[in-house]
Parts: sequence; C-alpha cells; structure tokens
Amino acid sequence: MSKLLRNGEITRREVLTVGAGLGAAALLPRVGLGVLQRGHARVGVGVIGCGIRSRELLGALKEYAAVVAVCDCDTTRREDYLKRAGGEAAGVKAYADFHELLADAGVEAVLIGSPDHQHEPMALAAMAKKKDVYCEKPLTLTLEEGKRLVDAARANGTVFQTGSQQRTEYGHRFVDAAERVRAGMIGRVLTVHVGVGVSSKPCDLPEEQMEPGLDWERWLGPAPKRPYSSVLSPRGVNNFYPNWRLYKEYSGGMMTDFGAHHFDIAQWALGRDGTNPVKVEPPADAKAEYGATLTYADGVRLVHGGPHGCTFVGEKGSLYITREEMTGTPESVVKDALPKDAERLPRHKGHVRNWVECIASRERPICDVEVGARSVACAHLCNQAYWGRTAFGWDPVKWERV
Repeated sequence: MSKLLRNGEITRREVLTVGAGLGAAALLPRVGLGVLQRGHARVGVGVIGCGIRSRELLGALKEYAAVVAVCDCDTTRREDYLKRAGGEAAGVKAYADFHELLADAGVEAVLIGSPDHQHEPMALAAMAKKKDVYCEKPLTLTLEEGKRLVDAARANGTVFQTGSQQRTEYGHRFVDAAERVRAGMIGRVLTVHVGVGVSSKPCDLPEEQMEPGLDWERWLGPAPKRPYSSVLSPRGVNNFYPNWRLYKEYSGGMMTDFGAHHFDIAQWALGRDGTNPVKVEPPADAKAEYGATLTYADGVRLVHGGPHGCTFVGEKGSLYITREEMTGTPESVVKDALPKDAERLPRHKGHVRNWVECIASRERPICDVEVGARSVACAHLCNQAYWGRTAFGWDPVKWERV
C-alpha cells in the first residue's frame, strides 16, 4: 500500500482497491474521511479549469480532499496549476481535454472552475460518469440548463455543490441575516432589493494574435466560433477575474456573476430554495438597466437595483446585508438577540469542506444543484426582462414561460 501514498494520503478508490487484497472487512469501516493506519482516505478530485477561482479554492481542496488531476485547455495555466497541486511527482495528472480527466479512474469528484458557458456540458458529462460535482457560480448560462442539471443530479445521485459560498463563509454574516429575516424581525417581507451589476451584451471584441499553447477551439466549446481575444482568455497566469463574463455568449453579465450570490441570499432568507418568482416585469423606462421586478406567488417582490448586496424591506423595518456589513432600521433589527424559538440555519466551516463531508455522508450540501439553479434563475429572468422589454409569467415547477 505504501506505493499509493501521496504525501501521507490515499484516495478512497485506492483504499477500496487495496482493501480487496488485505481484507475489506478490516479496512472498509475506516474509509471516508476517517483515519487509516498510514494516512487519510480522501476523495480524489479532478479540477477542470485552472484559472483564478480554482487557484483560490486549491488550499481547501488540498486540506479536505486529494487533488489527483487537473485540466485546462491553456498549457500555461495547466502547467502552473499542476505545479501548485503537487506536480507529477505527487501523482497528479494533467489533461487538456476534460473528457480524458473524467475517464481517469482515480477521479471520484470534480471541481468545475471554467467560464459559465462550459458549466452545463462539463457537469452533465461528469454526472454521467458518476462523479460528484462542485461547480462554480453562476451555475448556468441559460434557464433551460438549470432544469437539465437538476434532473441529471437526481437521476445519478450526485452530491452537487454550487459555489455560492456566502452561505458558509464571511463570518456567517449572511446566515445571521437570513435568520433575522426568517424570524420576522423586520415583519412581513414586502420587497428585496438586489444590488448587482447589469446584463451582458453580444461579444464584439476584435481579433488578436493567438496565445501560444492555448487550444482556442476547446475554450469556445459550445459557444459560437469567433477569433481569439485575450479579454476572453487572458495570456499567461492572470491574477484577476477575466471579462468573458460581460458577454452573452459566455455569461449573463454581472447580473448573473454577482447576482448568483445575492439572489441566492434573497431566496434563502425568504425560504424559497425550491421555487422561483412567477411574474417578471421590465422597468418602465425602456432604456433603464435597473428596475426589473420579479414577484413571487404570495406578492413578495425582488427588485434589481439598490446598494450592492441585499436590502430586505418589511412592514416593521429593513435589513441590509453585504460581505462587509449588516445594518438595520431600526437598529434593533440587527442588534437584538434572535427570539428563542427562531429557526437556526446551519453554520458550516467552509464551502469545499461541506461538499467533501456530504460526499462521505451522501447528504445534499448547503448549495445543492437546485439551490444554485434557482438562485441564478432569478438573474436570468431579470436578463430576459431587459432583453425582451416585456412582462411575462414564469412557471417555477415546469421551468417555462407562461
């Protein structure tokens, strides 16, 4: 078994393989996140997309799982991430094609950190291979993709975490805010103002000289063919979030990019994780980029606009929450203790950790696939209001316009 050790760790799949030869009855009870005699049995994770967000998550992945494979269509980013993950000497493999990574028997779960337009095809392919999935937000490029991902996850029994980490991190400030709203500390909620950026636009970037080592066709994937631009796939190893997110072919703009975070908190605080608004209205001004309104079946409204973050307005007061602060009017909304009978929400110790623990327990993580799909659906509905400039109904059960 010593040849399987990677820095004192082995993957669960390797434990099972060795256990077959050593006597499974003695070894299997210690599989999962438990401690083995010679190390820890850890989930073998393959990372697809080696950009800045995947680099930010690497520390947690290495702490709670075993990174066994990495994939990127850009040679420079792929080789950089391979080195950060421990390199070939640590048994980490590198791939340019994510299908080859998914065919790797050592990959039990995947983290998808690609641009938005690649999320659905990569996640569907991973689930078809019975891999558990952590997919960055915003989960989808379209409304239709959301339903397909939920259906596939349920059919395959996938433990699927969406990377909307405000539910687990930032000092649990958002957990506190959601508990206060749910406890009625602002009274019955009337409106939630979600302050995020605007919709994406068609890509009109000029052609540039190709980046050496980049497989541009793979980067485009299901998106329309177009010439290379460093705005979409930056040269080298970049330390910023690229602006592919501003163009419709690849993203819904900052509406979905940060909206996937703050619409998520709105849905959570309102207790609407399993549903969505039923009415969509554009702003009265046909040129306005803010003011689209989504209305739930009970009349509660989500309004796109306001200060960055979420502002919950109720009959007795208001609560404003962002990553930096939480304030209330009156101040008692945020300063008073929660009622003794108030619902308490989970306080997890990290988003990746929650995912890995759920892989072991087979429970649904805090940002399960449907949570992520329905949160970004709110942002997609707002985008449709701006792009079409007409009101329409939405059936959250059938996931279709009515």
